[in-house]
Amino acid sequence: MTLAEPTWLRRLPAKFVIRVATLGPLGQCLPAPGTWGSLAGLLYTLLLFRRLSWAETLVYTLIASYVAVAFTGEAAKRMGRKDPGEVILDEFVVMPLVFLFWHSGFTAHLPEWVVALAGFGLFRFYDILKPLGIRRLQSWPGGWGIVVDDFVAALAACATLHFGAWLWALR
Repeated sequence: MTLAEPTWLRRLPAKFVIRVATLGPLGQCLPAPGTWGSLAGLLYTLLLFRRLSWAETLVYTLIASYVAVAFTGEAAKRMGRKDPGEVILDEFVVMPLVFLFWHSGFTAHLPEWVVALAGFGLFRFYDILKPLGIRRLQSWPGGWGIVVDDFVAALAACATLHFGAWLWALR
């Protein structure tokens, strides 16, 4: 099975595609662009996803991830690189997955700032180190490889966040 990349962006100007994929100046002008993209994703999550159900969060994030596959894959082609560090739309769109079930279970009893900070840190851990086979997902073609490793890193961060909150509740 071959994962075909979305082709609907090919007619758009390269400058626009790259600006979207890099979140403008966040990816292009700042050091540690992946961290800035994740931080922007945390703000995006807090502003838009905080009161949504886990199902709504998942559906919206799947849609946003598909759009990110198109933009990141096309931007990488136009930049002539496989997974440019400046392309940070992937970190941005998957961040809500870190906080699935945030307001239920063991994380519901922790202050929001603790959950937000821990989730952000855990996502950066999984995104940077790519343990548990996450690194292999980068070999998927084009934008799929750019986005899917972050998607899985966000789910791993979510599981670790809930496990940590459960351990904290046992103390």
